[in-house]
Amino acid sequence: MLELKNIKKTYDGVPVLNGIDLTIEEGEIVSILGPSGCGKTTLLNLILGLTDADGGSIIFEGKDITNVPMEKRGFNIVFQDYALFPNLNVYQNITYGLKNSPNISTKEEVEDLIELLGLRPHLEKKIEQLSGGQKQRVALARTMVMKPKILLLDEPLSALDGVIKESIKEKIKQIAKEYHLTTIIVTHDPEEALTLSDKVLIVNEGKISQFGAPEEIIARPGNAFIKEFILSQLEIKKNNIFALFQQEAKVQAV
Repeated sequence: MLELKNIKKTYDGVPVLNGIDLTIEEGEIVSILGPSGCGKTTLLNLILGLTDADGGSIIFEGKDITNVPMEKRGFNIVFQDYALFPNLNVYQNITYGLKNSPNISTKEEVEDLIELLGLRPHLEKKIEQLSGGQKQRVALARTMVMKPKILLLDEPLSALDGVIKESIKEKIKQIAKEYHLTTIIVTHDPEEALTLSDKVLIVNEGKISQFGAPEEIIARPGNAFIKEFILSQLEIKKNNIFALFQQEAKVQAV
């Protein structure tokens, strides 16, 4: 279990997070959702240990880790740009972290992860030869071989679309379920959060607007901001999809 108690963070005198109280159960997939500048990435960095809180405490498995350095927390993150090594092939990228910690995952466990993520045909390829979805799967595999206690994902689907995005969503769900792994995802996309997560944390202006299961948020949005933010974003997406279908129909007609 991960608990955040009255977390506060200020930059240049401006409150970014103000009194965040949150409990995430082991094995849950939780999306942190909100508009740009609402504090969601800062919250992710505080959990990771990349940023220090100005107030409050972070409790993990009953222990206060507020002042524990990032490298000793045992959490791991997949960044938005994947942060893969272009000079190494796929297999070398996946196993890079095991060079200094060879006993974390066995060869069999690495092989199982490669199979789970469908990376067997790509192991000898350089990163530049991969699609966006393949890069995302390599980044997931490289993180998972280190057996993180919590998996953090920063906008994992933002560079993907269509079938590839749906495939990665299913892989994230499968990994979380198979490894009973607490997974925290930052996203600005309501559809992504609502279809991927067990629970959604909606943040606005540094405060929690609502935290609950997707079906609860859709059925009973906590306030006018949540209703407007989610419905307007989904409406934009629906309109974009409709426009795309119209465009495809015109092309076929020609």
